[in-house]
Amino acid sequence: MNQELCERRIIHEDRLEKARKLMGEFSDIEAMSDLFKAIGDPGRLQIVLALDAQEMCVCDLAALLGVSESAASHQIRILRTMNLVKNRREGQVLYYRLVDDHVMQLARVARDHVAELEQGETNG
Repeated sequence: MNQELCERRIIHEDRLEKARKLMGEFSDIEAMSDLFKAIGDPGRLQIVLALDAQEMCVCDLAALLGVSESAASHQIRILRTMNLVKNRREGQVLYYRLVDDHVMQLARVARDHVAELEQGETNG
């Protein structure tokens, strides 16, 4: 049925305009998508969650994730490229921390959303 309507070119102009206006407010869709890709990897998300509590070095992050230091470094490099984490040097050790709280806000919203979905599955 929807296919038939689209073939006849019935378009709700008011809804289309409202959607265009809303999308226009998010002018950097590509960068937003890249952010979600960066934290969409389970390993990188675990790093972000760990760095919310404290700064950590690559060795500790590798141990936490159960991966090699090289693998942890690769994930951190992606997060640094996205400007989500930064580092400070103490002697020969680099300690990583989150740039700001924005990515943790996203993680908390995602956690709450997943919890609500799971709650709905158990109730319904």
